[in-house]
Amino acid sequence: MEPLWTEREFREPTNLVQMHDGRMLVTEQDGRIWAFDPAGGAVPAATEFLDITDRVSSRRSEEGLLGLALDPTDAGSVYVYYSAADPRRSVVSRFAVSADGSRVDPDSELVILEVGQPFANHNGGQIAFGPDGYLYIGLGDGGSAGDPLGSGQDTSSLLGSILRIDVSQSAPGQPYTIPPDNPFASGDGRGEIWAYGLRNPWRFSFDRNTGELWAGDVGQNRWEEIDLIQRGANYGWNVLEGSHCFSARDCDPTGTVPPVWEYSLDGQPCSVIGGYVYRGAAVPWLRGVYVYGDFCSGEVFGLRYADGRVVEHQRLADTELRIMSFGEDNDGEVYLLSQKSGIYRLGG
Repeated sequence: MEPLWTEREFREPTNLVQMHDGRMLVTEQDGRIWAFDPAGGAVPAATEFLDITDRVSSRRSEEGLLGLALDPTDAGSVYVYYSAADPRRSVVSRFAVSADGSRVDPDSELVILEVGQPFANHNGGQIAFGPDGYLYIGLGDGGSAGDPLGSGQDTSSLLGSILRIDVSQSAPGQPYTIPPDNPFASGDGRGEIWAYGLRNPWRFSFDRNTGELWAGDVGQNRWEEIDLIQRGANYGWNVLEGSHCFSARDCDPTGTVPPVWEYSLDGQPCSVIGGYVYRGAAVPWLRGVYVYGDFCSGEVFGLRYADGRVVEHQRLADTELRIMSFGEDNDGEVYLLSQKSGIYRLGG
């Protein structure tokens, strides 16, 4: 992998996305977004794009500025997901980009959604626009351990779910609407929910070719899982951890969707970091492979999925990095974001 350095070493980067004009945006967990031109030389300079450290709570390791999304139809705004305090909550907001595109006005915030968080961990944090134009939001089960509030199986709660909302007409007083084809739009559960039964879907992404939604769901103590997210599907937590009974000796998996792939926590791995289906040109043999990693081991893996099953799986790299996240540029190239060691481009 090739390091993608800037003159400023990023602190705990959580997202990397590319703007319409080619610049890269990188979020830092403490509440800053930095912009740089990847074609700006061997050491491209980064400039501050947004600073909301005054409203972001990053006191605990799983809180902070966790998500960033660019509306594919509107270059004049950015969406972020961050943790706030007093009371503890997750916030999804839209900010306006300046006319010259150089920065974001921190006073332009329009809060789209706020979700109370009972604990400091399992915040999820990924946001992304789907190919349907709707905004998808990942929320963990609310934290602690074992899902003590039962959020994963409670469709009256937004926790433990991936949400899908329409922000195309966002305005004060009505920041979003619920798409009518959402599975619970009729009122049998929270209308925002697209899928549920998740523990902590820290990172998810859309395959830019097929539109499929892939998620890495962080497990408890035994199993990490990769899921293909489907409309209205129940992924089992906390009845199941991966495809295995979580706490009871026997459990009923009826009505749940098993993971596409899972791996045991025996040994060094600890937290799956969901990535992207590779659609770039730099590594032709990797096209169509879902690339993901593990935070503790630093390993990067790839799996190929066809005809409803994984037909190939292998370790691609043993980086020894603390992998925080992955990013994708406009050409489908994939990047690895490490906690303290920079940003790397796959295929370098």
